[in-house]
Amino acid sequence: MTRAAARISGLVQGVNFRYYTYRTALSHGVTGWVRNLPDGDVEAVFEGPEESVKKVIDWCRQGPPSARVENVHLDWGAYRGEFDDFQVRR
Repeated sequence: MTRAAARISGLVQGVNFRYYTYRTALSHGVTGWVRNLPDGDVEAVFEGPEESVKKVIDWCRQGPPSARVENVHLDWGAYRGEFDDFQVRR
């Protein structure tokens, strides 16, 4: 089990990035959250089995069809088990 905090930059707001991240995380059994930041980036925290978290992060590198991801900055950490589900935050 692992935890990763991600900051995704590029054209990632106004393209349903949070919704698709939510669906992707759920499909891989990953918990955590995703939200838009005031500067146009998207921030997320993912927890779960390492392979599942990596699959969600790989998806984030592409994003939904109308997104243009320029960078995904990751901070890996110890699994905390603090989430019961995955949420879209405002």
